[in-house]
Amino acid sequence: MRGFSFGSYVPGTSPVHKLDARAKLLLGCAFIVITLNARSFLALIPVALFVVGTYALARIPAGKALRSLAPLLFIVVIASIMNLFVVQGGPVYFEWAFIRVSEQGVFTCLLIACRLLLMMAGMSLVTLTTMTLDLTEAFERLLSPFARIGVPAHEIGMIMGIALRFMPQFATEFSSIREAQLARGAGLKTSPLRGVQMLSSLMTPLFTSVFRHAETLSAAMEARCYHGKEGRTRLHPLSLAPRDGVACALVGVLLACVIAVNILL
Repeated sequence: MRGFSFGSYVPGTSPVHKLDARAKLLLGCAFIVITLNARSFLALIPVALFVVGTYALARIPAGKALRSLAPLLFIVVIASIMNLFVVQGGPVYFEWAFIRVSEQGVFTCLLIACRLLLMMAGMSLVTLTTMTLDLTEAFERLLSPFARIGVPAHEIGMIMGIALRFMPQFATEFSSIREAQLARGAGLKTSPLRGVQMLSSLMTPLFTSVFRHAETLSAAMEARCYHGKEGRTRLHPLSLAPRDGVACALVGVLLACVIAVNILL
């Protein structure tokens, strides 16, 4: 957890950093849809090349990229294991009582794991190359058409921005609490089962810290006379540029490649 970086921003001047935040959010959603529609490992190859290429273009170190994914790997493990035992088809490799592992289950398990890793890497790149304020503004601008029917676009964008900003901080807080409990003799490292049982000694102070941070943040916003969107201005307003069109074209090429592999192979 000490290396948690999902939601953090890495300063830079690369073409990926300079893309409009609205374009990055929309292209990130399109990337997720494209990845979910890859039906085989061959169809995931162009997706993987696209991810590697964008990270290289953004000049994000490999270690930083891996650290941004490490704390989220439990999602990949749980989703993969569920598909391993639920999906059935083909020769059976292992069977005991109601547990059965078949060829189709293994294939689906590995395919889901690769899909999730690529999707997380793509969305992590969005947060690594975009400031939280820009993401908040982009989310608000994208929801602004729905504000006419009563959707609180500004409030939803603010909530998302605060959540992204505090994810690394809460991870650091969790690590500090864990080290403090170990220093006091807590048996967190004796066994995995004992570690799960001792989670209560970590969760209680963590949630206490969360509520304290929330109270401090609300007091700070009130002290600065924050009243929502009304009267707010931006020093650097979002604006689309030709490079955003190039990024859209590249994602379109990726979509064409995935569709071609699905149909031909």
